[in-house]
Amino acid sequence: MCGISGIYRRDGGAVDFVALRRMVESLHHRGPDDSGVYAGGPIGFAHTRLSIIDLSPRGRQPMQSDDGGVVIIYNGEIYNFREIRTTLAGKGHRFRGHSDTEVALHAYMEWGEACFPRFEGMFAMAVWDNLKQRLHLARDRFGIKPLYYCHSPSGDLIFGSEIKAILASGEVNAQIDWQGLHEYMYYCTALGANTMFDGITKLLPGYALTIDSNGMKSAQYASILDVKNIHDDLPTATRTVSSMLDDAVKRHLVSDVPVGVFLSGGIDSSAITAFASKHYGNRLKTFSAGFDFDRGVNELPAARLVAEHFGTEHHELHVSGNDVAKVIERLIRCHDEPFGDPAHIPLYLLCEQMAGDIKVILQGDGGDEIFAGYNRYVRLSQPLRWRLMGRAAARLHSLTTQSTAEIWPLMRLAAFGAPDPEMIMAGIMSTESLHRPPDELFTVECRSFLKAGDPFRRYKELYRRLERLDAAQRMLYTDSSIILPDVFFEKVDKPAMSHSVEVRVPMVDTRLTAYAMGLPSNYKVRGKEKKYILRQALQGIVPDSILNRPKTGFSVPISHWLRTSLADYMKSVLFDHATQRIGLFDNETVTRCFQEHTDRRRDNGTLLYKLLNLALWFKEYRLSV
Repeated sequence: MCGISGIYRRDGGAVDFVALRRMVESLHHRGPDDSGVYAGGPIGFAHTRLSIIDLSPRGRQPMQSDDGGVVIIYNGEIYNFREIRTTLAGKGHRFRGHSDTEVALHAYMEWGEACFPRFEGMFAMAVWDNLKQRLHLARDRFGIKPLYYCHSPSGDLIFGSEIKAILASGEVNAQIDWQGLHEYMYYCTALGANTMFDGITKLLPGYALTIDSNGMKSAQYASILDVKNIHDDLPTATRTVSSMLDDAVKRHLVSDVPVGVFLSGGIDSSAITAFASKHYGNRLKTFSAGFDFDRGVNELPAARLVAEHFGTEHHELHVSGNDVAKVIERLIRCHDEPFGDPAHIPLYLLCEQMAGDIKVILQGDGGDEIFAGYNRYVRLSQPLRWRLMGRAAARLHSLTTQSTAEIWPLMRLAAFGAPDPEMIMAGIMSTESLHRPPDELFTVECRSFLKAGDPFRRYKELYRRLERLDAAQRMLYTDSSIILPDVFFEKVDKPAMSHSVEVRVPMVDTRLTAYAMGLPSNYKVRGKEKKYILRQALQGIVPDSILNRPKTGFSVPISHWLRTSLADYMKSVLFDHATQRIGLFDNETVTRCFQEHTDRRRDNGTLLYKLLNLALWFKEYRLSV
């Protein structure tokens, strides 16, 4: 795991070496073990290394071919690199070390751009083809690893694992992107290719970008939406899922440093622990966390049961939420953008406590989106019933004076009654009501900017591509395309990597998902039972007490904090002179929102947390309207 960044000079001039050093220093947390810079002709690469595979100098980056014709920098893990290496060796390629970076380099030398679909794993990489004077950027098909790029005013292409590296180049001025902000207010983050910075773009999952003197093109080399339907009967499919998950976990254990597992006591992390303990050469380390703000959701006993069952070296971490205000401020700098899901707070604290003890952690993200672990999939499997209930809920919702958490079930239910079917998915996943837009919290000038965009555009585009699927399957594909890369993987990557911890997600293994996503939705949802085929596949592998245990959600008590320990802090941020000078918020409306919350007349906690992050972000990056 590493941090990558670079500059391509469109005019063919030499790259500023000092700018590259600034960029690499900004990403030190992603790779504190080593760093390197390459500058040649119009290209400059900067790399920070977290040594995981081939700890020797032979794994250093930037890495060049023997003849200097190809240079690569790479962030991530290619889990099938040994298979690719064997194929390349058969074609005459010779290797100096045993890193997956060197395999990726030789794969490009052999197949060119056609190498990217062959890679199974999580990655963001840049390849400079010196012979063709051409730069390629590529990102893994699920978007597990981030990659950003932009054009400077002079036309240079600047890219990096994090936005801070792009800004550190000194060639880009930070300005707000209103489409990204609008999406943030509904979904806690910008979606798809958008960011909160005007002109700075995320490379979409499964895409490769190519740039040379003739211009730039972006092409999709792999799409999770192109999965083929699987017609295996249920018993066959169940055995296949079990076997593929076993193999996925085994492949995700590849490492030259110790590997551990985040064990929550739920089905997904328990399954990973079961298979990892079987294949790991040493005694597997598992980690569970208890938080002083868990509001009665204590998963430590269930995790302890699983750890004892599989004989792992188990560690229970007790994490305190003291001085949360400082954590929130540090998270702004981690993400480089406001991030409105407070679940990143415990993840940051957990990785902070683990930092230095272990570099690689497996965890269960993706299991719910691939195997249908949420109630919405059950409801969408019975569309007519829930559409009628949703319309009734929408009528009630339009009359109530309550908001957010107090009417969360009603708000979510109302989304099922949206008259436009493409808005059902958009409404289900929004943290705000579609009937009460949050735009009123902004000044008149800002509202005019917001109206120029559409915060639901990403959901509408996906709906049109997925109309042929049933409603439940359509939601599964949508969540895998939006929620996983834009919210969950973002929530994991930046806080974990800020403490130099690599998190791997076997549940979205390329081979496993290609099979599981092609299974019919009634294999995943049976009546009211979620994750049906996964539970069946884990019979006799994971203890029944875990398989039959109801899903226990973990929620950070942000509403409570913003009424108590964080109330004064929030007030000082939202209403100080610096925030007022920005010209972003409608002061009267925000004051009313704040007062309603602290007086316990309405629960505006989710909304206020987004505003707090937004105000802190404007100050951190010295933005103005």
